[in-house]
This record gives sequence, structure tokens and C-alpha cells, in this order.
Amino acid sequence: MRNLTLALTQKACTGNQEVDLDAAEALVRKAASAGGQLILLQELFASRYFCQEQNPKHFALADTVANSPIVKRFSALAKELGVVLPLSFFEQAGRSFFNSVVVADADGSLSATYRKSHIPDGPGYEEKFYFTPGDTGFLVAPTAFGAVGVGICWDQWFPEAARAMALLGAEVLCYPTAIGSEPQDANLDSSAHWRRVMQGHAAANMMPVVASNRVGTETSPESSITFYGTSFITGGTGEILAEASRTEETFACATVDLDELERARRSFGLFRDRRPDLYQSLLTYDGLVN
Repeated sequence: MRNLTLALTQKACTGNQEVDLDAAEALVRKAASAGGQLILLQELFASRYFCQEQNPKHFALADTVANSPIVKRFSALAKELGVVLPLSFFEQAGRSFFNSVVVADADGSLSATYRKSHIPDGPGYEEKFYFTPGDTGFLVAPTAFGAVGVGICWDQWFPEAARAMALLGAEVLCYPTAIGSEPQDANLDSSAHWRRVMQGHAAANMMPVVASNRVGTETSPESSITFYGTSFITGGTGEILAEASRTEETFACATVDLDELERARRSFGLFRDRRPDLYQSLLTYDGLVN
């Protein structure tokens, strides 16, 4: 038996970095006090979701991994509390900018940086203005509590990303997120679809999924988004083990047995019976194989 208590946090952002970091730290401390060992914060948790608009001033929020005050503060917090924290931040690397996550282990050490692979571009979610598509490929971080795969927001809609991380040895899939209403269509609510697609990743790979989203309404000169929260943790068949509401700033925890999940994966045969020789169409844009 290798029990792991997964946790998530969910909060609104003010646009004042110190206030937002203090609020994030307070929730991490509460989750750790409740037994959380792997605690997921939401996407870009140190700022408002600046991608609602195309404004060059927001590039000032970016920093390198080595100099990021977010990474420094929360890797120290991970060490203090003895927890694992995947940390979402706006990364500058030379003249390029990425939407990135680095995993702080329970001793404060950092994994390799994952850079978001799938970059959305639509009303209110204009990320291509800021972020270069990631060049890291999908990564799995070995940690004190198990192997952690992390995708970022739009990555979570792609089953290939989840399967790649599972094949690389992930035992848990984490998705920090910023998603809510659609400025171009007030009647569109993707929250149930958003949740079900990740429940499918959990079921297809027989491993837990943790998704952390933000709450609150954020308004820019060009749009307004109400983030719908509903952060959640699944078990290995996609069942919901813990969840948050659409509006509350909170945390949630759930415990899984990683050894039992590994036994279930081996017994079920999902990975044994794969046929990668038949999946060549996945390597093309149009599905055609020459």
C-alpha cells in the first residue's frame, strides 16, 4: 500500500501579486494541514488572467525559472511543509515566453520545466500573443510521493497528452487551469464537458487526475470572464473523489493507493494491448499516412 493524499486549491485573483501569493500560500497551508501531500495550484495563480487582452505591458510579469519570485517562494514552502507543489508561472527564456510549470518536490528541489504544448487563441483566451508553443515535450516529474505528469489548461482537452504522460510513467495527472465563460457566447458553459474529458483521461489511463481552476470574474478592456471553478480530483476509473463549487475559494483532498492503481492497470491490459503500429495517423495533421 502506497497511499497518497492529493489536494487542490481554488481561488480568485486580484491582480496584486503579493495579495494573490499570500492567498495561494494560505490555501496550500490549509490543504497540507488536512493531509495533502501533492497540492495543485491553478494556472498562473499569481496574477489575473492577462490573456483576455493583447497588451505588451503584461510581458513584465514573466521571469526566468532561476529568478522567479513565485518559484522561489513556493519551492521554499514545499520544503517547509514537506509537500509537492506543481508551480504554474509565466516564464521568460531568452527572447521567448512560455506558459510553464515546474514541480517543487517535498525537499524544495525543482524538476525540469514543462512548457505548455497546446496554446489556445480565441475571444478572451488570446494566449498565442504571449506564449510560444512549448518545446519540452511532455514530462513526468519523479517526486517523493510518486511520478507526476503535468499538462496546462488547453493541454487537458487532448487525450494524446494524457496518454504520453502515462506511457512516460506518470502515476498522477495534474492540470492547472484558467477557464470560464466565453465572451463571444454568454450561453456557452463548458464546465461539464471540461470535467468529463478529464474523467475520460483518468479512466483510459487508470490513474487519478487533479484539476485546479480559478473562480471569480475578471474584466479587461476587451472582455469579461467568470471563471467557473468546479475543480476536482478523480480516482483511477474517472470517478469524482473530491470537488469544489463554482464560486468558493477553497481546497479539497482525496486519498488514493498508488500501488493498488498500478496493480489494476497491469491486470486490466490497457497498456499491454496497445497497437502503436496502427496509430501512425496520429502523427499527421490530416490523418493520412503515406
